[in-house]
Amino acid sequence: MNTEEKLLERSESKCELCRTTENLASYNVLSTSNSNVEEYVFICATCRDQIENPDNVDVNHWRCLNESMWSQIPAVQVLAWRMLTRLRAEGWPQDLLDILYLGETTLAWAKADDIDKNNEDTVKHIDSNGAVLETGDTVTLIKDLDVKGANFTAKRGTAVRGISLVADNSEHIEGRVEGQRIVILTKFVKKQVS
Repeated sequence: MNTEEKLLERSESKCELCRTTENLASYNVLSTSNSNVEEYVFICATCRDQIENPDNVDVNHWRCLNESMWSQIPAVQVLAWRMLTRLRAEGWPQDLLDILYLGETTLAWAKADDIDKNNEDTVKHIDSNGAVLETGDTVTLIKDLDVKGANFTAKRGTAVRGISLVADNSEHIEGRVEGQRIVILTKFVKKQVS
């Protein structure tokens, strides 16, 4: 039985990450030319494209990791950990990472050839007090802000709940004030601690 046949049997003809049954192929997690089936996963074209091309990532597609991260297959665990780590700024992936347990060897494997090479260089959003902001946080405005195009002033002390982070700009967040979705500079907010 060759590697592809073993993977087909192990995966029950489903993507080992999202469980779809279409466009399946083997994927070498180690990125080497080894034929050890334990170093491969059986995944769909959508998962493969998003793993290999970070610009194509659809965050909601990866909610499937809520189930697949519990796989007993180390290669599947490694890919789940790597994708959750890549997406952790979204909020919910960090929650999953907090409860995911990987054995020492598997965690070392996951970190060794991380698919997100720029992990340490990711954009960090920092409030006026130096606290790291995350998607879903609640912040308070520390100064009155004139909202351009909406003809109102967002008053100091206003709570902005469920903020979103602007991925490519560490100085910008988005949130709703008086029913309007606005961009706010991080230097004008402080994170509320619950």
